[in-house]
Amino acid sequence: MSENVTTNTEWKPRIVAFCCNWCSYAGADLAGNNRLEYPANVKIIRIPCSCRLNPLFILRAFQRGADGVILCGCHPGDCHYSTGNYFARRRMTLLFSMLDFLGIEKARTRVEWCSAAEGVRFAGIMNDFVAKITSLGENKKLEDVRCKN
Repeated sequence: MSENVTTNTEWKPRIVAFCCNWCSYAGADLAGNNRLEYPANVKIIRIPCSCRLNPLFILRAFQRGADGVILCGCHPGDCHYSTGNYFARRRMTLLFSMLDFLGIEKARTRVEWCSAAEGVRFAGIMNDFVAKITSLGENKKLEDVRCKN
């Protein structure tokens, strides 16, 4: 007796989104409340401020199997902590050069500014980023050191 079982083998990228508590996370919440769609494979991690994101967290996300990592914070000048996003922007600039050195495509990481009132923008950013990572394919640069299931 054979069963006709179909399995979904289509590859979907793993995306990690670090979102600032005061703006971007609230924007994600607004997108959800308004029933705006963005892919479910975007895993959101709430952080107090974009400047609190240690660049090692991004490297660890790639090591653990992420195909793309995005940092979302308050618009420059609108940070709850005054200048946090300026520090985040500087750190991410340095991280981009480090990722280039490691051989990870720059397009796999992204920094976006999104306020709490921009739920539509948040959903659009996530849809665009997932489409970009899907076109790049699976991240195999750190595959040998990844934690496998």
